[in-house]
Amino acid sequence: MNVMLRALFILAVTASCGFAAAADDNDRGRELVDIFVNDVETFAGRFEQTLIDPDGEVLESSTGVLSISRPGKFRWAYEAPYEQWLVADGLNIWSYDVDLAQVTVKPQAEALANTPALLLGGASNAMDEFEVVESDEEGGPTDELGLEWVRLQPVDADSGFAYVDLGFADDTLNRMVFLDNLQQTTIVYLTEVTVDEPVDAAEFRFEVPDDVDVVGTPAEASTP
Repeated sequence: MNVMLRALFILAVTASCGFAAAADDNDRGRELVDIFVNDVETFAGRFEQTLIDPDGEVLESSTGVLSISRPGKFRWAYEAPYEQWLVADGLNIWSYDVDLAQVTVKPQAEALANTPALLLGGASNAMDEFEVVESDEEGGPTDELGLEWVRLQPVDADSGFAYVDLGFADDTLNRMVFLDNLQQTTIVYLTEVTVDEPVDAAEFRFEVPDDVDVVGTPAEASTP
């Protein structure tokens, strides 16, 4: 799996988060996640992503843009320090490394199964894969006041990550933090966020550029 897929699907979070586990808090957490997964139709913004090793050393920092169109479509595009695109068109997921001139394609259902990326596309079964285990109105893994934090744990113990923390400001997703089996920490800061505003459908169509190697076989749409 290339660096971009790994960074998005197998991310990390620090263990000392100080969440509260009260039932009422968890009900609020489920409400926030439900709003994001089921009620939000489009979502767009910029992101800053930092990958940190278990000793607290920064391994990688990157920036880019994110667009979501429900159901099932999203675009996660790194701009710096390298240009890479991850495009989910509802049927396949395309990973394009511009510098390497290489595209990796997989059927979307297969590629996203048991990963936090299911939450981006808003798949109808996304929340079947996760359990809300903790919520907190303050603090959280990035020690920021004013955010409501929700911790989701994968139902599948073999999913490759331990849990994902989502931070919300005024019911809008603002932070994402993930934990992988290597105990690395990735924090994603979202800025310039817009919700349910028009997003160009072309963002979610991928056409393989000329002179680019393609690895994998895309799924084909079923015919009636």
